[in-house]
Amino acid sequence: MKRIAVLTSGGDAPLMNAALRAVVRKAIYNGLDVYGIMYGYAGLLKKEIKKMELGSVGDIIHRGGTKLYTARCQEFLQPEVRAKAVEILKEYAIEGLIVIGGDGSYRGALELTKLGMPGIGIPATIDNDVLGTEFSIGFDTALNTVIEAIDKIRDTAMSHERTYVIEVMGRDCGDIAQWAGVAGGAETVLVPEKPIDINATIERIKRGHERGKKHSIIIVSEGVGNAVEIGRQIKDICGYDTRVTILGHVQRGGSPTATDRVLASRFGSRAVELLCEGKFGHTVGIIKNEIVDMEFENALKMKKLSNSSLAELCDELAI
Repeated sequence: MKRIAVLTSGGDAPLMNAALRAVVRKAIYNGLDVYGIMYGYAGLLKKEIKKMELGSVGDIIHRGGTKLYTARCQEFLQPEVRAKAVEILKEYAIEGLIVIGGDGSYRGALELTKLGMPGIGIPATIDNDVLGTEFSIGFDTALNTVIEAIDKIRDTAMSHERTYVIEVMGRDCGDIAQWAGVAGGAETVLVPEKPIDINATIERIKRGHERGKKHSIIIVSEGVGNAVEIGRQIKDICGYDTRVTILGHVQRGGSPTATDRVLASRFGSRAVELLCEGKFGHTVGIIKNEIVDMEFENALKMKKLSNSSLAELCDELAI
């Protein structure tokens, strides 16, 4: 293999740049030519492809977002569009493709591999919902952003004796909420993996008030439902002064943590090695602090394990 390409696809994550840097530099170190594809699969179809040099990825390891930009591409669901993408890659003499993204990006890479274009996946999403790995790059950075926000909100919650409902991202995965709940000392965490009991939440808040605690922090994962409605129910039933904060896309940005930078570098390096070893159609991941790889099809069949014990721990510590 002499020439490979790399793209970032789907929702951005703070560590895409760090992973991109590792891919480009490891490829050049191994004597490969590497090309960057702008705007994900959408840019591939428009032939927005450029050669990457060492300087192309200089001074980006500390920056959030992605230098290659990213986009979603519904057209890629069509078989004829994927066939066209393979032809474009062959036109540029590209022999392997590394895709940095989430579940949807993996599926695209799997289909290209089936069509004869070897693909490797690097898990990059703040939601931490990619299969085949315990952690995806971007999760730790997003988590620290959430914790910083919770700490600041707690100051005003205490000053005004208010209950705050804070909605965090995660789609159908409650990892951000659960980890942030424990690390941020929240009174309650509401996640999609666990049945919602608003009455139990309200009782916990009331018990706190009875022992003199006049402020509370409730963390709600976006996959649960409407945080504004949850806040309204708490206010209507308890009568407590309640506010709702939706953190939104602020969670996707910012300078990445050291943990994420190291993980992204390890993932990017291993992805290049897999192509060089001829292990096509694989995704990289980390399990028990060891870098692993597995076939796309096996990873996509796995069930995401919910660490609901963290939500339970949050409840226990907020007694």
